[in-house]
Amino acid sequence: MSTYWLAIDTATESASVAAGVPPLAETSAQVRGARRHSPEIIPLVDFALAALGVKPADLAGIVVADGPGSFTGLRIGWAAAKGLAQEAALELRAIPALLAAAAGVGLTLGPVPVAACFDALRGQVYGALYVFHPDRVETLLAPTLGTLAELTRAAPVRPRIAVGDGAVRYAAEVTGWTGADPVGPEALANPASLMLALLDRADAARRIADPATAEPEYGRPAAAQAHWEARHGRPLPDSARREG
Repeated sequence: MSTYWLAIDTATESASVAAGVPPLAETSAQVRGARRHSPEIIPLVDFALAALGVKPADLAGIVVADGPGSFTGLRIGWAAAKGLAQEAALELRAIPALLAAAAGVGLTLGPVPVAACFDALRGQVYGALYVFHPDRVETLLAPTLGTLAELTRAAPVRPRIAVGDGAVRYAAEVTGWTGADPVGPEALANPASLMLALLDRADAARRIADPATAEPEYGRPAAAQAHWEARHGRPLPDSARREG
């Protein structure tokens, strides 16, 4: 039985993939730029698998980055992951992209609180707070949407450090909150590789029961959906339903 896993992350400006036997990524690739997600994700997958000499059917499973994050990016990554999982009858799991970002420093710092913040535009961030134990991940604050001030009020403890493009955008506020300079995405390891590092830790990943109907946690409705709902005064049909 194969022990190789493929990881796919398109939740932010970067698209990344990695493959290996968790917790190690034996091969990985990454491109930056949101407009490159769609044309690059399948070539990245092909590159990662070819480097190991395996095909999708040879994998044990696929782990995909969950939201919140870029609406379009998440749809592209999930479409690729779901298609591969269904075609090869593979297990599919999801790990929040914020958790993977926090792991970029949390896995080396030990069991201390680490915040992850993605820029959500409109003066808001997607934020979460985690502690990395040797065998599990503790979620102190689940992914949430709000201003940085709202995030700091919601956090049950003060983090040791914060990572992500949202943390960098509001660097002065973040430094005042954590007492440390924020860490930007370019200083973190390949996000997909970090997902593989987390895969076997308790409470890090959720299992997707039915890849055909599962959807990512977007964090907030897409602009088109929000406009439709405002115009019609009711939820977009099936917009609140998520299975997985």
